[in-house]
Amino acid sequence: MKYKPADKIQDLQYFGEFGGVNPSISDSSTYTFLSAKTMFDTFEGNADGCYLYSRHSSPSNLYLGEALAAMEGTETANVAASGMGAITPTLLQLCKAGDHIVSSRTIYGGTYAFLKNFAPRLNINTSFVDITDAEKVEAAITENTKVLYCEAVSNPLLEVADLAELAKIAKKHGLTFVVDNTFTPLSITPKELGADVVIHSLTKFINGSSDTVGGVTCGSQEFIDSLRSVNDGANMLLGPTMDSMRAASILKNLRTLHIRIKQHSHNAMYLAKRFQEDGLRTVYPGLESHPGHETFKKMMNEDYGFGGLLTLDVGELEKANKLMELMQKKNLGYLAVSLGFYKTLFSAPGSSTSSEIPEEEQKEMGLSDGLIRFSIGLDNDIERTYEIMKECMLEVGVLKKETA
Repeated sequence: MKYKPADKIQDLQYFGEFGGVNPSISDSSTYTFLSAKTMFDTFEGNADGCYLYSRHSSPSNLYLGEALAAMEGTETANVAASGMGAITPTLLQLCKAGDHIVSSRTIYGGTYAFLKNFAPRLNINTSFVDITDAEKVEAAITENTKVLYCEAVSNPLLEVADLAELAKIAKKHGLTFVVDNTFTPLSITPKELGADVVIHSLTKFINGSSDTVGGVTCGSQEFIDSLRSVNDGANMLLGPTMDSMRAASILKNLRTLHIRIKQHSHNAMYLAKRFQEDGLRTVYPGLESHPGHETFKKMMNEDYGFGGLLTLDVGELEKANKLMELMQKKNLGYLAVSLGFYKTLFSAPGSSTSSEIPEEEQKEMGLSDGLIRFSIGLDNDIERTYEIMKECMLEVGVLKKETA
């Protein structure tokens, strides 16, 4: 029986200070104590329900963390001020100088830049591999490897990682298996498939309104406590603290995530099928032509579909840019990075979200200049959207006008 993540969110009930249906927002940076001993105990982590300083924790952040942990099926979670504010402390908490990470070669550009360019300054090195090839993954593991890292569905190529198979490899070699689930909240539950730590950029689908940035690390109580440790916790000492107002806002939006994901997936599936029928090079995990289609089906929570991301390869960057500019002019969406917004967002990742990856490595992984990544919106009439998109494609020459 598949995990029911939306039920876990729905079953949580919070009451505000005055009985409100939303929990009261804690708008304080520091908290008072009736006794000095309680302050000491709180600082040592031995006083449940007490708060010391908002960099340590706050009620609003803990409410959001609890809801996200329930969604992902982990013991607890720690929210951060951005997705990278969750990713980098997590990896730094798990690794020390001399350690090694095995990572998917296709990951978010910021994560790639951290692993490739920044972590080596701390003598933490990474091998980037084809995450869909279990033999290559296992061959990259050394005696110093501590972490196996991937995205459930990769950014931007939409490769699908077989999380259960990767979890077996991680367990066999004593590695911590970390999965970024930003592209597939609700659709995939990595913890149920063997992941140890699950990360999200809350900026994307979970918040869904492109008005804030945020991140979360979901894991065991022991690991999250280590991130929060006042002595050596990476989240505590590096300070990527989420603002309480933002935490409260994201928590409200989380409650509609199940409705939004279903519509994102429905719309993306419709467009992917139509684009493929038109002869466009279309990549979407819901298509049977996708190499990871069966793997995704095996892992998915079926109610939520295959997600809201698809890519089209139109051959060259100039043509991609013309198409995106025209689609924006026609009010189909925005030429913008990020994803999960109610309107469709489109960008050429080779020159934007994956620009940190050197050109030769982009070519090696199959990231072409003409690739457009679409985050499909919540359009009510997706057939109308398709017809206008097709008109744009015909106008810029991505599709050829049919001859009688």
